[in-house]
Amino acid sequence: MKKTMLATATIILLGFSMNACAEANHQAMHEMMMQQNQMSAPQVERTSLHLPPAMKQHQLSNMRSHLEAVQSIIGLLTEDKYVEASAVAYSKLGATPEMLKMCNMFANEDFKKLGLAFHKSGDDLGDALKTGNLKQSLQALHTTMNYCVSCHATYRQ
Repeated sequence: MKKTMLATATIILLGFSMNACAEANHQAMHEMMMQQNQMSAPQVERTSLHLPPAMKQHQLSNMRSHLEAVQSIIGLLTEDKYVEASAVAYSKLGATPEMLKMCNMFANEDFKKLGLAFHKSGDDLGDALKTGNLKQSLQALHTTMNYCVSCHATYRQ
């Protein structure tokens, strides 16, 4: 009986030790991979827009509003509410007079062009959504989102 208990305890302790070694090995491997990725990943510098604090906050608020609009459009598409989704695209992502005015306030010409193209794509998205064609609508949404990705990859506040 004592031998059985001793053998069981030994096996349990051995199991815990092996698990601890495996966990430590996994952690070391993870840290090594992270270091390797940091060393091999190209350091991409994004262009600063040098915005004053108030303008920076306003711009961040607008981008969050754009993201909420995309979320709303996707939700409306799941309910086949193309007309409502189109209205959101025009009013929240499109080239409204307010958005055109704001885009034209930026000194960086390339950023300005990208912003204007984004808002034009919002209008194109609104047009596509009006058709009620899901594939065409998703292609237009993809184009609009490409402007977001491109801008965020290129610029920082």
